[in-house]
Amino acid sequence: MSTAFQTAVRKNVQRENRYEAIDRLVEKGERTNLSIIVQMGGLDGEFRRRALEGLSNCRATEELEELAEDTTVAPSLRRRADELVS
Repeated sequence: MSTAFQTAVRKNVQRENRYEAIDRLVEKGERTNLSIIVQMGGLDGEFRRRALEGLSNCRATEELEELAEDTTVAPSLRRRADELVS
């Protein structure tokens, strides 16, 4: 796991640092890690949405399609993933 991923998911990380970590994952094209963040129930929705948007920026169509169909993902995130694929 990358340092950016660990920062994004670790407890007690400042909001700005978490955003920056997610942005680094996007820059590096770490699609799997971004997908995991979207699926994580313990993170605030704002970070999960940012990771979802990051997948779109990475042109991660396959991952977005999987998230749109994953019933364990929050319905609002599933809908957004579906919108990003279309």
